Amino acid sequence: MRRVYVALAGLQLLAVLAQFYFAGIGAFDKPQADDSYGLHATLGMMVIPVLSLVVTVVATLAKAPGRLIGLSILPLGLVVVQMLIIILGRALNDSTGNTTAGSLAVLGLHAVNGLAIMGVAGQVLAGARRLASADGAAPKNVTAPVS
Repeated sequence: MRRVYVALAGLQLLAVLAQFYFAGIGAFDKPQADDSYGLHATLGMMVIPVLSLVVTVVATLAKAPGRLIGLSILPLGLVVVQMLIIILGRALNDSTGNTTAGSLAVLGLHAVNGLAIMGVAGQVLAGARRLASADGAAPKNVTAPVS
C-alpha cells in the first residue's frame, strides 16, 4: 500500500506541475478566449482535488503518520483557497468587469498559492517515499543456516 501511496503522491505532484504548464498556455493564448484556461481549470477544479482525496485515503490505509495524512489533504484545502482568491479578486473589479489595482493585488495571490500547493505536493511525495523506504529498512527475521 505504501508503494501505491508513493505512486499517487508522485502523480499528484505531476498534476500540479501540469497546472503551471496549462496556466502558461492560457496566459499566452492569443486572442484570449473563454477556453484559454480550460485545461488549467479542469485540472485544478477536478483532477487535483480528487487526487488529493485519493492520496489521503491511501495514506491512511498505508498507516502514514497523522502529520503526513494531514499534508496529503492540504492540496484540496489550498485549491479551495484558489477559488476564494478568484472570487474575491473578481469582486474587486470595476463595474465594467475590468481589473483594478485591488483586484490584481488579490488575483496575484493565485500564483503564490499555486506555489504553496506545489510545495505541499512535493512534501507529500517526500514523506511517502520516506514511509515506503522505512518498510525496506525494517529488520527481517533472518536465521542462521543449520549445519
